[in-house]
Amino acid sequence: MASTLKGLYGITGAEQGLEAVEAALTAGLCLLQYRNKTDREGVREAQALELLALCRRHGTPLLLNDDVELCARIKADGVHLGQQDLTLTAARNRLGPEAIIGITCHQSLDLARQAKEGGADYVAFGRFFPSSTKPEATAASPEILAIASRLLSLPIVAIGGINTENGASLIAAGADMLAVSEGLFAARDVAATASKLKRLFTADQSIQNQPQ
Repeated sequence: MASTLKGLYGITGAEQGLEAVEAALTAGLCLLQYRNKTDREGVREAQALELLALCRRHGTPLLLNDDVELCARIKADGVHLGQQDLTLTAARNRLGPEAIIGITCHQSLDLARQAKEGGADYVAFGRFFPSSTKPEATAASPEILAIASRLLSLPIVAIGGINTENGASLIAAGADMLAVSEGLFAARDVAATASKLKRLFTADQSIQNQPQ
């Protein structure tokens, strides 16, 4: 599992069209998350099913934000949980051992340790930059990524205001995945932006492999 959780992690909502999502999937995402906090249940289910069909064609796991019951109903690949959502244990019991379950830890190593002990598949820290998706979120420091990468044998996600200009610093600090919403799907050319974000990981690996 951990070996597949590395790279660009797209987050899409009701406002993105399927064409933009497919462009990102074609360029290559390690995960896609569907996040929709506003529409009624029937609309969210219909959108999630459309995204699931796209993800299946591209071999990309689809996670749902918070909604464990919808995930179980449509047989999506897992969920991303916030600290105020259903507990990790309850989500795992409902979805089973194969589901991918990640959890937001803000800037708390204690929460990340609890998530690891509870069986999370990844932990997410952030926000690292100003974010229109969650403008009220508390800012996180890149140092948390460096510390977590040393202490946790678990994939680490950086989230919040990430784009092609600032993502490399978070990868260098220790992020295994960059979770990107507006910085990807609000781009004029989604495929080109996804490719550029993906290259940040390759560039970081090249730097690490250079002889000292």
